[in-house]
Amino acid sequence: MSEGSGEGETTGAHTGMHDVFVSYASQDTALANDVAAALEGQGLKCWIAPRDVTPGAHYASEIVHAIDSAKAIVLILSKDAATSPHVLREIERATSKRHPVVTLRLDLAPLPAEFEYFLNTSQWLDASGADTARAMPKLVAAVRLAIARPATSAAATSAAPARGAFAPRALFGGARLRRRTAIVAGSLVAMTIAGVVAYRSWQPAHRAVSPAAPAVPAALAIPEKSVAVLPFVDMSEKKDQEYFSDGLSEELIDMLTKVPDLRVPARTSSFYFKGKQVTIAEIAKALSVAHVLEGSVRKSGNTLRVTAQLIRVDNGYHMWSQSYDRTLDDVFKVQDEIAGAVVKALKASLLETATPRSAPTSSVQAYTLYLQARKIWTGGTQADFGRAGDYLKRAIDLDPKFAQAWATLAQIRMDAYLYGEETARYREVRADVLESAAEALRLDPNLSDAHLAMGRLFNELDWDWHASEIEFKRAIMLDPRNTLALRSASSQAVQMGRLDEALQYAQSAVTLDPLQAENYSAAGYAYWALGSLKEAESFFRKALELNDTGPVYHYNVGLTLLAQGQASAALGFMQQESDSVFRQHGLILVFDALGRSSDADRELASFEKAYALSWAYPVVEAYAGRGDMERAFDWLDRAYRQHDVGLLVVKVDPLLKNLGSDPRYKAFLRKMKLSE
Repeated sequence: MSEGSGEGETTGAHTGMHDVFVSYASQDTALANDVAAALEGQGLKCWIAPRDVTPGAHYASEIVHAIDSAKAIVLILSKDAATSPHVLREIERATSKRHPVVTLRLDLAPLPAEFEYFLNTSQWLDASGADTARAMPKLVAAVRLAIARPATSAAATSAAPARGAFAPRALFGGARLRRRTAIVAGSLVAMTIAGVVAYRSWQPAHRAVSPAAPAVPAALAIPEKSVAVLPFVDMSEKKDQEYFSDGLSEELIDMLTKVPDLRVPARTSSFYFKGKQVTIAEIAKALSVAHVLEGSVRKSGNTLRVTAQLIRVDNGYHMWSQSYDRTLDDVFKVQDEIAGAVVKALKASLLETATPRSAPTSSVQAYTLYLQARKIWTGGTQADFGRAGDYLKRAIDLDPKFAQAWATLAQIRMDAYLYGEETARYREVRADVLESAAEALRLDPNLSDAHLAMGRLFNELDWDWHASEIEFKRAIMLDPRNTLALRSASSQAVQMGRLDEALQYAQSAVTLDPLQAENYSAAGYAYWALGSLKEAESFFRKALELNDTGPVYHYNVGLTLLAQGQASAALGFMQQESDSVFRQHGLILVFDALGRSSDADRELASFEKAYALSWAYPVVEAYAGRGDMERAFDWLDRAYRQHDVGLLVVKVDPLLKNLGSDPRYKAFLRKMKLSE
């Protein structure tokens, strides 16, 4: 609210029930009123002073009651608000009540320490230097999400590197991915203001207008104890040790994330800038960190030289640098020393006064093979999974007690099956995955990835919803920053129709890893299932912006446009889809919508001929969309016999809405042990 009217008695309106409390400095009154009007124009009731202060009431008392009863706070943050003791008290009150704060920042004036403290977990929309009217659609979307999801603890809003997770379909439909794309539910996170349609034209009558892609999430108030670990550079003579330099960087990220009070962006976000022509200052701004750790690795035979330096970004000061000349056998010791030096330089508090140590195996050779396997798995195609699995098996032969290798092997084996084109070897694959996951758990019952692997088996292969939920929650409890575990839990919540829960899990993943395209896809899937098509489209566009050559990203945007009645626009995106399966499936749907029946029939016949033995579920969607119930249910039964992974989302797939009233659909849900 405005602090400009003082804290005595005043005139105004009502308190009552409301969704949003608007906090602002008196110098920003006009904009604050516009914000309130925008929110209320979209059905979000606001409390703003002096308008809503009860006549004759005590000003401060009214404010306290209004803040306490609000579902979310919108802060208009400017240089004037940052110096206002009244605004500070309002935000302090809001955060003490665990209310979400969505901040619209008008300028880049430095924030006092008190504001940074109270706003370091809030959502931000950066409207500095831009037409603030263009921020309104994003602001409305951010507030809706803040209200929809329950407050979470700081521990629950972090995440870890992205990996395959369950990827049933591109958008609750489509085909098995040839390349691993995490397709899970997700959540809106604060974003910088990009060029979206202006507020004045963003009214219910213009809902068909597509917003432009949201930009990278805006920086939070940057904590002093924050560091991004950039990928170390491979300086080896043959430039063939990138897997090792990347692995060292990942291990350092993993170690530093375990240090209390230290903010460390996840691997995907830190690695996003690899090979790009950007400055350290630009990277730090995008990742909202005060420091970066960079370095190089030169490996020759069994000798190793690692150089690392910690840089304070705002002044370029080198806080610490060191070179290590060691044998390969000392690699874990080098990791410990670097992490310890970083922590000491930042003066971060340590758990039990010691830096978490990293020694997953006693064999350096096994560790090297493990790093090679992870490199292939992370960046390779479906065809590469077998090679990654072979590396892990060799690592396990060298060290049968290497629990992390067993857990990773389980997930790679599962991905090779789920995203391949074979379905005949289900029982054999399940036995292999179970053996590896169980061995990982036996060797290390407290390994988050081991519980994740077992949870994925229960979920993606066994369709045992209760058992998988237990394992996912255990994985998250052991490592709240495990992004894949968070996204897997989110995926399952979508499967079960618990969409608010899915949003909460995925919010955690997005918060720590804001440059991971899959996180934005996750948000899109959740909003798609909720029926919030505009929000879904925005997040799919953002995912496409971050990875414009990856599979399913064009398809997803096209599908949301199609659902909004924009078939011609959807056609362009489907034609650009890089994956042939998704491209063909998307064209079937678009041609049907455009009335091009002969083209749709031709594509569908071709699809059935090519993929009848492996990808039955997309055909179900095509016939369901046409209202051809008999063929839809025939293909649904075929998908069940083939153990088609698309059935994981059969309960919430919007493309199956025509089946909803048919008793056979309810019977099928019961067969899947899903509630009707």
